[in-house]
Amino acid sequence: MLQYLTVPVTPFQQNCSIVWCDATLKAAVIDPGGDLHTLLGEVARLGLALEQIWLTHAHIDHAGGTGELAERLCLPIVGPHPGDQFWIDGLPQQSAMFGFPPAQPFTPTRWLHDGDSVQIGDETLQVRHCPGHTPGHVVFHAPQTGRAFVGDVLFAGSIGRTDFPQGNHQQLIDSITGRLWPMGDATVFIPGHGPESTFGRERASNPYVGGT
Repeated sequence: MLQYLTVPVTPFQQNCSIVWCDATLKAAVIDPGGDLHTLLGEVARLGLALEQIWLTHAHIDHAGGTGELAERLCLPIVGPHPGDQFWIDGLPQQSAMFGFPPAQPFTPTRWLHDGDSVQIGDETLQVRHCPGHTPGHVVFHAPQTGRAFVGDVLFAGSIGRTDFPQGNHQQLIDSITGRLWPMGDATVFIPGHGPESTFGRERASNPYVGGT
């Protein structure tokens, strides 16, 4: 069974998720934006073997700690989609702009595309490309447990910002309605910030995409 623990990191309180296969205790970390000592402390407390880094997108609060963590533990970086290359290239500028610790540049070990999958231990998650917040944003869907890790595509009661470079509001709405909703109303999603919700709840009440 896939398990997860969400740990808010950075001054932006970004929801970094540690996900693991309970049969093997092999783990991946989704969006290690910073506070690596906190994340690694939780990995140790849970007795997990951290083997991969998965990225939804390359904004500083999601990707700022990636290069350092990958280098320190020799971990592969999986994701995001190639559309976010320019955000990765700009991480040092992002860190300076938002007052983050200097972000170490990196090159993903593997880019992700719509329809790909990722695996940790015995657990496989499906990858959907969901552009709009950033052009290379992806989400990770675990249908076996009814969970989706959606980064900054969708929030409880809101949606991702589209006023950053290469953001696109209509593209974001299309990603939500065309790629998230088909995962099912009962699916619980873990957003990049704030509390969890379900797709059904957001379809019914979210002022930006309710009724879609």
